[in-house]
Amino acid sequence: MHGPALSGWLMVALCAATGVYCLLRMRVCAGEERRAAGGEAVMGFGMASMALPAAVLTPPAWGWAVYAAVFGGAALHGLLTVRRGGHHLHHLIGSLAMVYMAVAMASPATGAHTGHTPGATSGIPVVTGGLLLYYMVYVLHAGARLVPVAAVRTAATAGGPGAGPAWATRPELALACRLSMALAMLAMLVTL
Repeated sequence: MHGPALSGWLMVALCAATGVYCLLRMRVCAGEERRAAGGEAVMGFGMASMALPAAVLTPPAWGWAVYAAVFGGAALHGLLTVRRGGHHLHHLIGSLAMVYMAVAMASPATGAHTGHTPGATSGIPVVTGGLLLYYMVYVLHAGARLVPVAAVRTAATAGGPGAGPAWATRPELALACRLSMALAMLAMLVTL
């Protein structure tokens, strides 16, 4: 993604930290939650590598095809999961957004500098606008779910040895990771 180096590095750090947390979450979860954490780890590391500042690492021309293939496979897996009744529509949309960005960055005519090309049409492409709208709504919804609510003290949250869930399985941390990746996706789409 093109943009200031500092914001690129901050996005790399955020996405990589999210990917690491999701890997740690995979170790303690099982079933559907484990698969979700795996998909989020792939998304986090993919976004981190895609956000590397161009001054540090300029990907080879075939690199964008690799991104498109990896996230195309993730999108296919997400589609199969959604068809089987899974609740991973967000993962499917995220994977398709990554494919879209990889294809857009691979083509200089439709890349991040379209507005600077003489004779180019101005404005946001329909797909980019739709993805921006989706991620804005997702960020607002996830952020509202993170607002603290008066907690009910139970025996598990009251403290004591072995009480309460492990830090890796806390639902608010998983939601915060999803929120941070959605914010990073918004930033990447804006720079597209």
